[in-house]
Order: sequence, then C-alpha cells, then structure tokens
Amino acid sequence: MNIIIFGPPGAGKGTQAQKLVSDRGFVQLSTGDMLRAAKASGSELGKKVASILESGALVSDDIVIALIDEQLTKHKGAAGFIFDGFPRTLPQAQALDALLAARDMTLDRVIRLVVDQDALLERIGKRFEEQGRADDNPETFKVRLEAYHQQTAPLVAFYDDKGLVCEVNGMQDIDAVGAAVAGVLDFE
Repeated sequence: MNIIIFGPPGAGKGTQAQKLVSDRGFVQLSTGDMLRAAKASGSELGKKVASILESGALVSDDIVIALIDEQLTKHKGAAGFIFDGFPRTLPQAQALDALLAARDMTLDRVIRLVVDQDALLERIGKRFEEQGRADDNPETFKVRLEAYHQQTAPLVAFYDDKGLVCEVNGMQDIDAVGAAVAGVLDFE
C-alpha cells in the first residue's frame, strides 16, 4: 500500500508515518529527512539544499524527485511507501504518478491531517524550543506555512478528484490520530 500524508508543516505527518513504519513495515520517504541528511552531508548538493532550507523556500522539483526515485529503487519490495512532505506541487504529483507507474505501482490513499492554524503555530514554537530545528524558527516557519497554502494545499483537490483523499482530525492526541489513520488504511 502506498500513501501520502498531507498537512501543513507541524501537523504530525512524521509522527504518524513513524507509527506506520513501526506497525506495518512501510518505508517512510520523508523529503524533510532526506533534505536534512543532504544538508548535513556537506556535499555540494547539501550546501545548495542548506541555503534553500534556511530561507524557508521549497527545494526544486528535480532534486526532490531524484531523491524519491533513488529511495523507491533502494527499497524495492517494501510493504508500502509513505510519502511525507512529497509531493508539494502539481508537477511533483505528476512525477510521482510516473515514478509509480514505471514500477507497476499505484497510490492507494491520501490522508489529509486537518489542523487548526493557531494551535499549529503554538506546536511549532514548542518544537523549535525543544529541538532547535532551524526550519522551525517562527519566521522561517511562517514562510513554509505560506508556501504550503499556496503550492501544496491545492493538491488536495487533485487527489480528491481521483477519490483518494481521506481526512483525519490532526488536533486529536497522537494515539487517536493514529487510530483514525489505521481506520482509513483498513477500510476497503
């Protein structure tokens, strides 16, 4: 089973993806994690990614698609993939369709975590204080949130037209969100 978890930054996508990795053996393809790893590597690509991430802008489609393609190949035969933070744009969604089709795979579900924006801003502020992630800096986060609303949120309609979108209340506690996500995946 291959799924996308949608929601603005800080909505809990990574947390829910990790539960699915643990509970179901899926492979999480988190573009955020992949990009942070590239940044930490110190490579030329990593330096380029670092400056983009620090500005709050989105990394180019070519870079992100290449990272996803590499991971699909690396984890061939996985129980399923969770796309976390990808796709972010319509061209990325179309590229994902092509990547999956080339492997005789399909996208089975799109789970949209619905959150309250004010509560989200509070959640990110706490995460920034606890973890110190540069991309959670309040000013950078506002740029990321605006980019999500302008570029990524419209993809919900793209996938809704395909009958793939299921909404989950992301404001519940972690276990309740996890149970709702499991319910979506187990519904046939």
